[in-house]
Amino acid sequence: MSFTFTRPLLSGKIIKRYKRFFADIILDSGEKIVAHVPNTGSMKTCLEEGWPCVVSDHRDTDRKLKYTLEYTHNKKSFILVNTSIPNKLIKEAIIQDKIPELSGYAEIISEYKVGKSRIDLLLKDKKLGMCFVEIKNVTLKEENQACFPDAPTERGQKHLRELIDLKRQGHRSVIFFHIGRTDVESFTPAKNIDPLYAQLLQESHSQGVEILCYQSDFLSPNIFIKKKIPYQI
Repeated sequence: MSFTFTRPLLSGKIIKRYKRFFADIILDSGEKIVAHVPNTGSMKTCLEEGWPCVVSDHRDTDRKLKYTLEYTHNKKSFILVNTSIPNKLIKEAIIQDKIPELSGYAEIISEYKVGKSRIDLLLKDKKLGMCFVEIKNVTLKEENQACFPDAPTERGQKHLRELIDLKRQGHRSVIFFHIGRTDVESFTPAKNIDPLYAQLLQESHSQGVEILCYQSDFLSPNIFIKKKIPYQI
């Protein structure tokens, strides 16, 4: 139930993030690089100047930016900042039957179109029916809790409304919070950042949308599911 980086990984330190998708980094070799930051959030509590980090190397490609920022480290925990990885990790964990709540389905479809948007995973089975799973990567920390979102998210609000609608249609609906850091003990919505999202999460839960929170860890070159953690909404 792990995701393995196939590209070489290099260590360095953060200099600064700017224009949302760029970060200046100095590698351990002394080389200064610009890396792509695959994260649209504020990245509050998961990126600071001088923090250690891990980038993947794409120098053998035609990409304009030859490096991608994958992880940062706050001297207590690795923090996954690449938001494209959790979907792959969770899908593989489900295939390997490592998420008990989502076991038993015969088919898994990624990026399933629902209305004008897409749900991350659709699980299908003749006996179990259809189960829609939306995955969120959680990096924000407040005290000892992981929180989501780290910035107001209309897209996240829309996903919760869609999950509520799907549940009302008679399908299983799941919001899956992937906790990409190990220095937290539980999950809660970031009410101070996006109170409407927190309200919709409570509403969706009351309507029967299931909440799952699983924490991962990093052991180069692998990311692996570590354990399920509790939530408070």
